[in-house]
Amino acid sequence: MGTERARALLERAGTLTLQTGNLLNWGCLRKKCPATPGEEVRDCIQKTLTEWSSKIGQDLNQEILEVLECTVAQAIEKINPEERDELKVSAKLFIVGSNSSSIRDAVDLACSALGVAQLDSVIIAPPPLDDGTTLSLEYLQPYWQELENLVQNKKIVAIGTSDLDKTLLEQLYLWAQVKPSSNQVNLASCCVMPPDLTAFAKQFDIQLLTHNDPKELLCEASFQEALQESIQNMKAHEWIPLWLLRYSVIVKSRGIIKSKGYIMQAKRNAS
Repeated sequence: MGTERARALLERAGTLTLQTGNLLNWGCLRKKCPATPGEEVRDCIQKTLTEWSSKIGQDLNQEILEVLECTVAQAIEKINPEERDELKVSAKLFIVGSNSSSIRDAVDLACSALGVAQLDSVIIAPPPLDDGTTLSLEYLQPYWQELENLVQNKKIVAIGTSDLDKTLLEQLYLWAQVKPSSNQVNLASCCVMPPDLTAFAKQFDIQLLTHNDPKELLCEASFQEALQESIQNMKAHEWIPLWLLRYSVIVKSRGIIKSKGYIMQAKRNAS
């Protein structure tokens, strides 16, 4: 019953918003240690879809909506306002198949999910490039401008980048109104931080961080497979992921992760 109802809702919706809630609480990460960040994302999306679809039959008031929200109610964990000052809320945003205008949607949804007015930091991963296109300042500018607007509107405190070399980081720094506070470097691409990047970051007080995310954390095929395995016999190929946001809530004084989760949005291309 639940799966059939979920399929019917997805076939009529145009947009799907999925929230995993706090993965540390409901067992997404307990049963096994995913080998890669990509496997973790796919696993969490699949389990959230499966859990959500199993509950659909119990909710007789579920309406046919253009924007369908897929969440597991018991996993959603908002931050206690009294504890907000003790916590750091960070996010990394991966643009998959959308444009810069979706950045605001992602940040608004993250704030709403966590019950906060603003995020302490947001790092943006370079959006996917067309074949033969080289990452450039011109390509990054519209995305950075959206982040700057959110800083000016007090939705984000600090913004950062990922996988920029010294040349591109310097170009962005000199152009930007709101300067990047951090830059992530992929451990797979270099075992040692490039000296020129380290020197520039130190000079302009940019924090260098490491990560092990693949260039494409959630590809179209991987999302469609998770959708098909969770809800059988549906037209998964019609659904295209737009963006994926990974957040973490850290207790400042102890450096421990209190909450971690994913929020994503996909659209249906019905042809």
